[in-house]
Amino acid sequence: MIKLSANLGYLWPELDLLDAIDAATEAGFDAVEVHWPYITHALDVALKLELLQIPMISLNTVAGDLAQGDFGLAAVADREPEARSAIDKALAYAADTSCKFVHILAGVADGTKATQTYESNLRYASEKGEEFGVGVLIEPLNTEDNPGYFLNYLDQAAQCIANVGASNINILFDCYHTQKMEGGDVVEKVTEYFDLIGHVQIASVPDRGSPDKGEVDYPVFLTQLDKLGYDGYVGAEYKPVGPTAESLGWMETVRQLKA
Repeated sequence: MIKLSANLGYLWPELDLLDAIDAATEAGFDAVEVHWPYITHALDVALKLELLQIPMISLNTVAGDLAQGDFGLAAVADREPEARSAIDKALAYAADTSCKFVHILAGVADGTKATQTYESNLRYASEKGEEFGVGVLIEPLNTEDNPGYFLNYLDQAAQCIANVGASNINILFDCYHTQKMEGGDVVEKVTEYFDLIGHVQIASVPDRGSPDKGEVDYPVFLTQLDKLGYDGYVGAEYKPVGPTAESLGWMETVRQLKA
């Protein structure tokens, strides 16, 4: 059975985090995930999650200075202290909220030095993640929405994981980004990289709307994911048009799927 996680970076954006967790629970989601929860105290989030008996699946490291073009720091040469401070902050917050994963944002960078910096910081994140009991995710992002972002392809992510040699680093397989960058068949891609996948996210392509339209046949994709034995959550990371509650009709279709 597919378990669904509400990405509160995009769903119920008008609500503060605690109220958004309430809304996701009431809507029937099995879990929540966030982008940057840091303005809300971790203890308050932990108490809310415990009260509602709903887990938090992932959160991101801070982006850096968005106004200056940052979107993560882990691959940006000569900013290792900032990158590692962001990793420490994210892992501590995740541990305090029993969040399963931290997604390490790579940032805008390229070249050999960027690769070396990224892999060094991932090695650091892996070691610290072991201490905190939190897994590490890396996510290829498409270059149309994220120009200059360091990590763009699944094979690139797989190679970084192999180079670091850490068992607690996994790929965040985002169907929206994968389809935009690699085209073809996301069913083939999720099958090929399945052993490296820690979390999955969905949205329509090309508009990043609700996952009941667009280029990806999500009933087929999710049925295959279930057949592969995926036991994690599927994150609904899409941008609703109008109120979030009015965009959730797709959930019933997913609930009826059988492998």
